[in-house]
Amino acid sequence: MTIWLPNLADRPGPKYRLIVEAIGEGIANGSLTDRDRLPTQRDLAFRLGVSLNTVSRAYAEAVKRGFLRGEVGRGTYVRTGGPLPADEPAAHMTRPKDGPIDFSLNLPAAGQAQAALAAALGSLQATTALASYLDYQTDGDQVRHANAAAAWIGQLGLNVSSDDVVLTVGAQHGLMVAMLALMRPGDVLLTEPMSYAPVKAMARHLGLKLHPVAMDAGGLAPEALDAACRTTAAKTLYCLPTLHTPTTITMTADRRQEIAVVAQTHDLTVIEDDVFGFLLPDRPPPLAHFAPERTVFITGASKSLAPGLRVGYLHAPNQYRRSLRAAVNLTCWMPPPLMAEIASRWIEDGTAQRLNAFQRSEANARQAIARRTLQGHDLSADPFGFHLWLPLPPHWRADAFRVAAERRGVKVLTAETFAVDQAAAPQAIRLCLSHEATQERVAEGLAVIAALLQEPGDAGVLVV
Repeated sequence: MTIWLPNLADRPGPKYRLIVEAIGEGIANGSLTDRDRLPTQRDLAFRLGVSLNTVSRAYAEAVKRGFLRGEVGRGTYVRTGGPLPADEPAAHMTRPKDGPIDFSLNLPAAGQAQAALAAALGSLQATTALASYLDYQTDGDQVRHANAAAAWIGQLGLNVSSDDVVLTVGAQHGLMVAMLALMRPGDVLLTEPMSYAPVKAMARHLGLKLHPVAMDAGGLAPEALDAACRTTAAKTLYCLPTLHTPTTITMTADRRQEIAVVAQTHDLTVIEDDVFGFLLPDRPPPLAHFAPERTVFITGASKSLAPGLRVGYLHAPNQYRRSLRAAVNLTCWMPPPLMAEIASRWIEDGTAQRLNAFQRSEANARQAIARRTLQGHDLSADPFGFHLWLPLPPHWRADAFRVAAERRGVKVLTAETFAVDQAAAPQAIRLCLSHEATQERVAEGLAVIAALLQEPGDAGVLVV
């Protein structure tokens, strides 16, 4: 009989918690099934080289989460409804393994989110409060989730309390909420010349006017922002200071300070989009750190943990919170309690940190593939970013390159997708490396891109 032993190597965090996570993952991937007997506490402690108290604490927590049950005089057994289907490996989210290689979607890599979700749902089975996750909730009911959000955001360098937090259904919803709360039809919204694509659609539907503000190699240019404030009636700026989409630029702390000074000078409210902030192991403080009294800071779980975890967090000064919460109520009434509960549990038990660490590691590995494959080409990328920015050589137009790439089974997005003024869009493409299921498919797609860059270009390519 094989004795189950958890593999705790290369995992950060308290040992007892790692044992619990390993049990949950074993249940999720089918290596532990209902009524499997686990080693005695003393035996497991000896085999792992940890204290008996550590294993006792782990087993107690696993029982609390609904993973195990103890039978007096008989031992400790797995408690589960059964393993996942054999053709659905717990270690990966569902991503195509064949067909077109998609570099157009800026989503996290497939990691251990499925196994973590199975563990979280197994833990929820043991609670007596399941009905509350299907009921309407008030701000008071969400205090625990706000506390978890404050702890999560605090890792980015902001001093956050739960009172500062507004929960949304993902960061994109948070952006819509901020625009609804802070602006009125006809208002001017300042933003980078190329920006997060849905901003253009949101502005159009809300009757807002977008005004592009020039960037330089360091990101949004303070002088250009100052000029825009003087020549327009704008009172709101939307920007992405960290891993800017699509150019990958991350503003330095000095540049953020300069932008904050301009915002203060012109009484400008800043909407700071920081969805990629958790990817960088060493990053400047958020812009909100330099202008906390006038910045609505937006982040969420979908880019750093799992795309379907639609939980967003707004950090905002007191004068904006009532309007932000009213906008949440108007657009969705409340974030789904079950989704918020999963995110909070992951933040509290260390799962979020582990999943995010995987994203950093995987992004770093895929960026290394890109550097090797596209060596010699003019590209912008961060070693820990999901995407890269590739200005095209003079013999290629972006729309023709996109069509040529798609004909060879690779999807990309051109600069026009992100440009506020499409006529001014550069001849460049954005490549997202994280969505594909494997590094092998990333390498295959990048090889296609590298070969295309060497070809004659627009000649013979019909743009449709």
